[in-house]
Amino acid sequence: MENARLDTLKSRALGLWQAHGRETPLPGLLLAVTEAPMGPIHGVYRPSLCIVLQGAKVSQLGDRSFRYDEGKCLITSLEVPIRAEIVDASPEKPYIAAVLDIDPGCVAELLLEQARAEPAAAPEPTALNVQPLAEELIDPMERLMALAERPQDIPVLAPMIRREIVWHLLNGPHGSMLRQIGLADSRTARIGRAIAWVRENFTETLNVPDLAGLAGMSAATFHRHFKAATQMTPVQFQKKLRLQEARRLLLAEGADVSQIGFAIGYESPSQFSREYRRMFGAPPGRDGAEIRRSVVPGIPA
Repeated sequence: MENARLDTLKSRALGLWQAHGRETPLPGLLLAVTEAPMGPIHGVYRPSLCIVLQGAKVSQLGDRSFRYDEGKCLITSLEVPIRAEIVDASPEKPYIAAVLDIDPGCVAELLLEQARAEPAAAPEPTALNVQPLAEELIDPMERLMALAERPQDIPVLAPMIRREIVWHLLNGPHGSMLRQIGLADSRTARIGRAIAWVRENFTETLNVPDLAGLAGMSAATFHRHFKAATQMTPVQFQKKLRLQEARRLLLAEGADVSQIGFAIGYESPSQFSREYRRMFGAPPGRDGAEIRRSVVPGIPA
């Protein structure tokens, strides 16, 4: 890849950040810029394309780590809870990244228009994949960002450019992975249906055979494909979602720790506190106080 082309896209992204911040006027496009390493960051990734234009980030899914730095991109095909760190950033060379949502409906439409058949067997579902940024993605990404200067063009041209980007992804190294997002009966899509149920019902008792039925698989097959895709068992996946929600509630509501534990599905306050500390490095009461003080300096513990 030519550094000059990447530098042009980087300058465009930085200008867009300076004008609008993280939330851009372009539907589905977010920007991240930071001048110092940060993390760990706990959150949920959704189907998306993340392009690192400067600096580096590491995302951890289960026991597997994915590092992507300047000129690399991360494709996410499923909604998964992650732990991430920005590991390379400074005032002189800030971390700069652009994240574009991927619409499964758009993927499905483009699959119908692909000229060539896809006889290859479906790959094992996987939630994250890192590849070098393809040359053909730079131009449409720059054109998409440039639309911020012409708001009247966004409703008409932005969907067309996003469709072009997805087309290039489908025909590039990410293609086999991305095609699974758009195929209703692919293993990735079926695991995705189970993940959606867990996300919407994470406070409920998890019944793996029922989840397997939702995915149209036997319990053993479902467990194997779920672990391959997310690097976690269904129970571990649910636990991460519960604990991330607990942290959000501690910040947003500052409620009693035991009440939060019960609200997210724990029956034992001691088990909740133990597992929270294992994930975030501090018990929930202390961690919540630290988060609130970091967000609003001067707040009492």
